[in-house]
Amino acid sequence: MKISILNPGVASLLLLGSLVGDVLARPRLDNAELVRRGRGRKGLMRSLEGRSHPKHAKTCDDTPAKAVDAPKENAWHGLSGDETASVVQWLFHQKDLNLTTTDDAGEWDNTIALVELLRPNKTDVVSYLDGDGQIPTRYAHVVLSNRATDEAHYADIVVGPLPIKKSVTHWAPLEYPYTRKTEGKVRNIEPDTDSIYSEWLFKISATVSDITLDLWNATALGMDNDTLDIWGIDPVWQDDGRTVRWDMFWNTATDDFDVGSLLPLGLYFKSDVTGRDPSKWKLEGWLYNDIYYETTAAFREAYFSPGFVKLGANIEGDWARTDQRGHPPPQDRKQPPVAVAPSGSRFSVDSDRQYVSWMDFSFYVGFSRDTGISLFDIKYKGQRVLYELGMQEALAHYAGNDPVQSGVAYLDSYYGFGPYAFELVKGYDCPSYATYLNTSFYIDETTHTHVDSICLFEFDADYPLQRHSNSKYVSISKNVYFTLRSVSTIGNYDYMFSYSFYLDGSIGVDVRASGYIQSAFYAHNGDFGYQIHDSLSGSMHDHVLNFKADFDILGTENTVELTSVVPVQKEFVWSAGKTRNTMMLERSLIESEDDGRFNWGPNGATQVHIINQEERNKYGEYRGYRVLPSAGTSHLTVVDSSNLANAGHWAEYDLQVTQQHDYEPFAAHPYNSQDVHNPPVNFEKFFNGESLNQTDLVLWFNLGMHHVPHTGDLPNTVFTTAHSGVHFMPLNYLLGDPSRETVNQVRIDYFNGSASDVVTFGQMQESCGLKLTPVEDELWGYQGDVVVRKFPYNPNDPFYETDSES
Repeated sequence: MKISILNPGVASLLLLGSLVGDVLARPRLDNAELVRRGRGRKGLMRSLEGRSHPKHAKTCDDTPAKAVDAPKENAWHGLSGDETASVVQWLFHQKDLNLTTTDDAGEWDNTIALVELLRPNKTDVVSYLDGDGQIPTRYAHVVLSNRATDEAHYADIVVGPLPIKKSVTHWAPLEYPYTRKTEGKVRNIEPDTDSIYSEWLFKISATVSDITLDLWNATALGMDNDTLDIWGIDPVWQDDGRTVRWDMFWNTATDDFDVGSLLPLGLYFKSDVTGRDPSKWKLEGWLYNDIYYETTAAFREAYFSPGFVKLGANIEGDWARTDQRGHPPPQDRKQPPVAVAPSGSRFSVDSDRQYVSWMDFSFYVGFSRDTGISLFDIKYKGQRVLYELGMQEALAHYAGNDPVQSGVAYLDSYYGFGPYAFELVKGYDCPSYATYLNTSFYIDETTHTHVDSICLFEFDADYPLQRHSNSKYVSISKNVYFTLRSVSTIGNYDYMFSYSFYLDGSIGVDVRASGYIQSAFYAHNGDFGYQIHDSLSGSMHDHVLNFKADFDILGTENTVELTSVVPVQKEFVWSAGKTRNTMMLERSLIESEDDGRFNWGPNGATQVHIINQEERNKYGEYRGYRVLPSAGTSHLTVVDSSNLANAGHWAEYDLQVTQQHDYEPFAAHPYNSQDVHNPPVNFEKFFNGESLNQTDLVLWFNLGMHHVPHTGDLPNTVFTTAHSGVHFMPLNYLLGDPSRETVNQVRIDYFNGSASDVVTFGQMQESCGLKLTPVEDELWGYQGDVVVRKFPYNPNDPFYETDSES
């Protein structure tokens, strides 16, 4: 159900005007297609634009989010459409770059992979935010995919200053934010994404087509009517100077359901694809039923020998489809409860500057191709609490008896969270009355806009914020909070990101996962997962998502304090010479980065505080914020991962603290997977013994889940249990509970079995009639994407193409 009268109040926010209109002409891809087509690192969020929803008959107040002027320009605002177009045009005029447009490019051409804002350094932004400094000069961060060479590589460059001026603008390698100093270059270990299939994998498959026909009545030959799929490990192995693949066969779904990752077939092959000459690539062996064959001839001879054991197959069916089936629960056909916003939105937005305020909180919104949403300059009661809060990287590290599951460790920023932050479904992903924002990113000389891909809304939790009762009265407060949310679908998994703000001054970060699991073939996999279908095993894996929280508690100079509840035997002056078994607080400071990597304490007994030692309250206690897990958190189980080497050191602990540096802005790099032994960002190198005592520090925290799929993960994993979160809560920061300021509370006095007084503290006593219509009525307007060509660019004719299939 939706409250139709509230949906406009709910007001989508307008983002910059040059992008309104068109739609991406590519279907969303599963991980197999992402790997096959090399869909890495394409995109740019350019702005938050908006559009108004149609008005409905008004019964309750349906006012939209109130417009507000941000106190400053948004220093993190993505490039405008004109800026992006001017940068692309300028780049194509630089003959030394030897660029080809994407539509005309082959595997041996140089192309532009990304154009986005180069986020300014914190030291420059803080002087602008807090003083009279100028807003930092804007530069573009560009990634070039240079494949017109035997040594294919990606090149990070910076272009600027902006706006483009022929006599001033220049480009230079971008290397200062990375631990590896190689002029911003990182190798591309899979530059020949088409040849890998047409010149290699399909030719190998053809040599065993009689076997695949006998086993599964299916083939993979690179034809339109193929009935098998082939894909394997990510990242590919990079040991001893070689590039080695393990691939496997998967059944192909015949309908529109995205079930391919549930259909493994248990036949694997290994190949050495070092270099760019397919004639030098080598097939190194086959694996079936836990038996390894070094050659195709050996496998063929065994297969056609008496007694060869043929295993079962995974075949699509209703068990893998997400449509409703079975008998609905009792009364399920009735409309469920709905939330309403009788006064309309109670928050304000500056749509041009991407600035949001709600109650005593305010922040700016940023968005990037690699990591999606980030929040900046988060203030509470006018004081900055966090300079930056946002995801850095997401890892899905698998394990299994077979070489594919054992070899998979997806680093998802390689594919990017921005391009796969699709339009949200109103009334399902977010309340129908939410405000929706658009996001945009660069790809293939075009700018794509995903309409309504961020939502903002208030919600009344299913439990109160506070209550107390005695024999004379009951006091209770509503737990109303504010959330900014997006969902990115990376291959088979849907990740929901929620940033929430509460009346008690706390901030929550939550990640939930749904979608299709990547499964394993059942044979010999009992130590790595449950058998969950006829020939299917749940493939165990760790999800680890790293976040950056750059705290500024009452200034930029902060310290981490650990306060532990510890058991003690203690003698007191009043205990008559006897010791008592009790507990007490044990406090310590993390003095340097040498001690800056740690996990949550056992029994939840250690509190992590970000404090300012120069700011005490009237009782002498340090003012700060506590960091505490709110839902299951985890770090990577695997120690010294064979798949990741030095590319994923950020995943090794729950919490890690470093001194803030402008040259250490990211915990990872989207191309870390391309050189795992010497990645662009080796997070371990951040820890070099620097002081953490009253300095500008950054907390890098991990959210995650140890996922061992079971039968309940079919057809999809559910958000209810695949959940991880953390809260930041005020600690001695104020002199009392700030939620007492809300009027959304009540005190009921009673005497002799009846109420004697009801105190509502000035709440508006509103009433209104609701016109309820099914939310599904509006979902026919689900759009997808807007696409605007940036090269060649015609600002008078910006609408390039539209397509609803996104």
